[in-house]
Amino acid sequence: SFIIHEKTHDLNFHAFILSFFLLLFTDFHPFVIMFLGCDNMKIGIASDHRGYQMKTKIVKYLQKKHYEVIDYGTKDGKESVDYPDFAFALGEAVRDHIVEYGIAICGSGIGISIACNKVDGVRCAHVSTIKETKMTRIDNDANVIAISGAMASFKALDIVDAFLKTPFSNGERHVRRIQKITDYERRHHRDA
Repeated sequence: SFIIHEKTHDLNFHAFILSFFLLLFTDFHPFVIMFLGCDNMKIGIASDHRGYQMKTKIVKYLQKKHYEVIDYGTKDGKESVDYPDFAFALGEAVRDHIVEYGIAICGSGIGISIACNKVDGVRCAHVSTIKETKMTRIDNDANVIAISGAMASFKALDIVDAFLKTPFSNGERHVRRIQKITDYERRHHRDA
């Protein structure tokens, strides 16, 4: 498990370096943007009824960019539902490596982020700006983001792009801090 974790960080570091150099040249060579694609990355997404409309827009957007998207519900926005049900399903998919990253949406983004973070191994950040999104990837290696369903669509799509294209820095202090979180989860894990 630790060896796999170490290899993942090595890959993330190489992706970070590659992305950095590619981004340097995108102003001069627009075709380089193609190399920042998704490589069939699998993304999980979930929402409650208040996030449903935003979720459908994000799913269509990601599919156009050739991401494989797995929808963990809700399946329609007409009936009031409880966001924890969908947050747990998404969190478990991230934890079990069924998907690489997750996107969670509710009315404010706050409740669903709290629920996602109850799943061991999930590092869900409630974000509302591109800067927050990039920082949570660079510093915290967030594997899920939570956003508000009331956010402007163009802003939400920019945040999704930033989340999926920003690599973890693999900085020693960040790795150490994330490992402390993982260790705490292992020590205090309680089976139902």
